[in-house]
Order: sequence, then structure tokens, then C-alpha cells
Amino acid sequence: MQVSELIWSETEKEIAHQAFNRAYERELMTLIEYVQVQSHAIKKIDDVWNLHDFLSARRHQIDGKYDFRYSVLLFVFADLLKEGWLHQEDLEGLEKDKLAKITALSRI
Repeated sequence: MQVSELIWSETEKEIAHQAFNRAYERELMTLIEYVQVQSHAIKKIDDVWNLHDFLSARRHQIDGKYDFRYSVLLFVFADLLKEGWLHQEDLEGLEKDKLAKITALSRI
């Protein structure tokens, strides 16, 4: 069965939503903390523009990364796991096949 053809039970959908939201919150909170530190270090207008450019790039990256379509969700979870935003325990309760695929993809 292709990854895009996987069936998600209602319980798995709930677990997936919670895991997705946790990872998103972790990444956003880290970004907020970084911006708070950087904003206190602003000394000149170039620092403002650099922060703006950084935030624009991060927004683009984050918006592209967090895609909650079931057809790509295993890939999204694998990337988030690899990057450290998602933890293995966040995925507990998913079918063993899905967990195995996510783990394998996160090692690539």
C-alpha cells in the first residue's frame, strides 16, 4: 500500500492532530524566544531589516513545512522528528506500520 493510500482511524487522526500541533507550538515558541532576544540586540536599522528578512524566510519555511494532508503526513512527521520538533512519544497510538515508516523516513 502506498503512503498516500493509508487509512487513518479516528483515534489516529486525533493523535496526529495533537502531535502536529505540539510540534508546531514547539517550533513557534522557539522562534518567539529567538526574536525576543534578537529584538533586544537591535542597535541600528540594518539590524531591523536583518530580523525582518530572517522572519520572512522562517515564515516561508514554517508555512511550507506544516502540511496536514494525510497523503503527506508521514513525510511531515518524519521531517519534524528529524528536526527535533516532534518526539517519538507524541506519535504513540499510531498504527505500528505508520510508526515504522515515519521512523525509517526520519533516518534518510
